[in-house]
Amino acid sequence: MPIYLSGETDPKNATPKLDEMTPRQIVAELDKYVVGQAAAKRAVAVALRNRIRRQKLPAEIARDVLPKNILMIGSTGVGKTEIARRLARIADSPFVKIEASKFTEVGYVGRDVESMIRDLADAAVEMAKQAAYDAVLPRAEENTEEVLLDVLLPRTDLGYSSSPDATEAEARHTRTREKLREQLRRGDLDDRLIEIDTQERPNTTIDFIGGQGMEEMGVNIKDMFGNLFPTKTVRRKMKVAEARKYVLREQQELLIDSEQVTRSALEKAQSSGIVFLDEIDKIAGREAASGPDVSREGVQRDLLPIVEGTNVNTRYGMISTEHILFIAAGAFHVSKPSDLIPELQGRFPIRVELESLTVDDLERVLTQPKNSLIKQYQALLSTEGIELNFTDDAVRKLAEMTAEINKVTENIGARRLHTLVEKLLEEISFEGSELEEKTQTIDAAYVEGRLSGLVANEDIQNYIL
Repeated sequence: MPIYLSGETDPKNATPKLDEMTPRQIVAELDKYVVGQAAAKRAVAVALRNRIRRQKLPAEIARDVLPKNILMIGSTGVGKTEIARRLARIADSPFVKIEASKFTEVGYVGRDVESMIRDLADAAVEMAKQAAYDAVLPRAEENTEEVLLDVLLPRTDLGYSSSPDATEAEARHTRTREKLREQLRRGDLDDRLIEIDTQERPNTTIDFIGGQGMEEMGVNIKDMFGNLFPTKTVRRKMKVAEARKYVLREQQELLIDSEQVTRSALEKAQSSGIVFLDEIDKIAGREAASGPDVSREGVQRDLLPIVEGTNVNTRYGMISTEHILFIAAGAFHVSKPSDLIPELQGRFPIRVELESLTVDDLERVLTQPKNSLIKQYQALLSTEGIELNFTDDAVRKLAEMTAEINKVTENIGARRLHTLVEKLLEEISFEGSELEEKTQTIDAAYVEGRLSGLVANEDIQNYIL
């Protein structure tokens, strides 16, 4: 049996690099967080793999290979959003989720469709900055240490003199500095008060609201007028632990090239960005609007050029939407995909229908994912020394109750589990560390006792559930 050193992992269990991941491996990663929905997982896995394949093509061919946008059809709580969100994390892609019902057509006050691309640009820049900060972190930590030591023990000018006394003084200063360095690394000086100079940046951003193309567009006056608004140096007194955070961020900002970070962020948003357009069924319809009402068809026609591919102006520069992957989703209880205008339908060639969750699916949702609901509550209560155990029959009973309630009331899928589990553990969560018995076992009888009245009473169902 092979032995792996600290920090290493078994190559068989390690997650492969993105450009080496097959669609089957992408689906396996999604399986860790989302139960069922094999068709939807296969569709998004192929879409992600095609992006990787496109990057390996010659530039003249790659330009014409456009992403195949996906339309997910399924009721709420079956995993549409989670699939898209987890896909973005696997791909390390900029991701935004937006509700189509928030948009209004041109000429009305409200969010215009281009705002989602500006949101995507903001997300991409934030991701790129964080990646750049992480890359320079070791060097920034070294510089931060030196800055703090300079404050704790200011440098002397004795080193410029060659006299024996000056040399001895410099040696003592160096020894003292190294002792302080050791104390600083151990955290012994974290509570000591020091004075440091911090840069206070004036608020020079004005948000214009209203007007096509200007909605939520920040105009940075500092960029327009250069040093008209210089940063202000403020001397503050704080503890070493707090000062370390200030100085570290300043050192990181000094070590990165902000313009290069922004350029790479925009490129990543254009080539690998993912926009999840939820509630698209709410704007499905082709009837003309009468009076001041906003036309649903008007919103669709505004969406069309964004999905087809156009250039959108953001505060960081222009972004082309040609190679952004759009994943639309909707329950389509009242309307149907054919109610969308033909042009928009054609821009979502891949259709996947997500299935309603069965009792077995709900049982797996409670236990299987890495961040399952039961694991979350066990972790929360363990902070107060409580060991929470669920028997298999308790998990089954919870799943059956959830499925039953979803049948007789509005079907909200796995989201119903949150309501039931919260109600089930209300007493234990309330008493918390005051409980004398630190090991709490939840069995089917406990579930029945806590929730049977809630499930049986239809009026309470409609009010609470």
